[in-house]
Amino acid sequence: MTARILVVDDIPANVKLLEARLLAEYFDVMTAADGHEALAICERNQVDLILLDIMMPGIDGFEVCERLKASQKTAHIPVVMVTALDQPADRVRGLKAGADDFLTKPVNDLQLISRVKSLLRLKTLSDELRIRADTAHTMGMGDLMRAGEGRGDEAGQVLLVDGRANSQERIVKALKSVADVVALSDPQAALFEAAENTFDLVIVNANFDDYDPLRLCSQLRSLERTRFLPILIITEQGADDMVVRALDLGVNDYLIRPVDPNELVARSLTQIRRKRYNDRLRASVKQTIELAVTDPLTGLYNRRYLDNHLNVLFNRSMARGRPLSVLITDIDRFKQVNDTYGHDGGDEVLREFANRVRSTIRGADLACRYGGEEFVVVMPDTSPEVAAAVAERLRAAVESAPFMLKRSSEALSVTASFGIASRIGAVLTPDQLMKQADLALYEAKNTGRNRVVAAAA
Repeated sequence: MTARILVVDDIPANVKLLEARLLAEYFDVMTAADGHEALAICERNQVDLILLDIMMPGIDGFEVCERLKASQKTAHIPVVMVTALDQPADRVRGLKAGADDFLTKPVNDLQLISRVKSLLRLKTLSDELRIRADTAHTMGMGDLMRAGEGRGDEAGQVLLVDGRANSQERIVKALKSVADVVALSDPQAALFEAAENTFDLVIVNANFDDYDPLRLCSQLRSLERTRFLPILIITEQGADDMVVRALDLGVNDYLIRPVDPNELVARSLTQIRRKRYNDRLRASVKQTIELAVTDPLTGLYNRRYLDNHLNVLFNRSMARGRPLSVLITDIDRFKQVNDTYGHDGGDEVLREFANRVRSTIRGADLACRYGGEEFVVVMPDTSPEVAAAVAERLRAAVESAPFMLKRSSEALSVTASFGIASRIGAVLTPDQLMKQADLALYEAKNTGRNRVVAAAA
């Protein structure tokens, strides 16, 4: 994972230390010596995450964070406050200003890198949702943020998973003013509850005597219904390894015991608001552009949407110097299906093929029906090697189980061929990238079908 990170601190030694740690992880690092310079950099440049000191001359970190979050242009950038202050009141003030997390000096290397990567993963998904919403808006599809509005002032719906009754009682009491809390002590019952009902946040208290709480976090991330549900974990002081592993699994935030009630409320509200914002983005994309830019048979995006959105993703790839990969796939011998089972049978195969594409690709990938039996998957920030792995996984998913025709009860063995192309260093155009993938698909068809071929670099 690569990204552009802005380090803001008025002490050069602190800047150099953080810069060295981030450069070692191959991040692109920019620096600023005060709040005014940081705000100016964010106005002029693409920034993916900000590490912000609090105690600075001129305007302090709290005010910088407030200004960033008040601007539509920069509100989506994650802000991590890095400070020598270690008082709960300071953390609460920072979280109320819009900060996404705190790191206390001296900064723990593992927590620094894990927190940065965790926030960047969340930003990547949010960015993709915002771009799709903006694409639809430019196509005249109306005000996209209206969908899903009206929940901002409602109490949050929180699921608390806590093995001890006394701590359950304290957490429920702390959150009473901002959330309705369902408290459970059985992790498996909690997993079922999260999958069957609507929650804004899951809080997992890692105080179980005979259960690994990270297993529950992993299961929540693997289920479709709970994949985007924020998770906050509460751990013991000094449990750095658990915190790092939790963040790597996709846990959104953490608290260290003893829990300060005000910080618990502030962090919970931050996660609830972020989830509702992303929910609105998803709803806006789904509801506002569904008829205009989706294929009515398969439910995937159609070629009209692909043509517009691919340009946006390509330009972003060029501006950030990041890879972009495209996959084109074609169902093998599809004409025989239509000739044998009629167009109704062919439509069933197309719908099932689209379902397997949808369930196999990653959250940030864009799947479209290109026309007929051809489908396209656009993969942002994806190298040729990863694109090939995604294509091979999809190829196996198509081949692994027969396609069942409901009308005739026939079971069809279906395969597909795949061509992939990537934009890495060479300056291409979206049309040239699609052409390369199409030529690779042509080669896959001519060399035996049911295979993945990558375009020559």
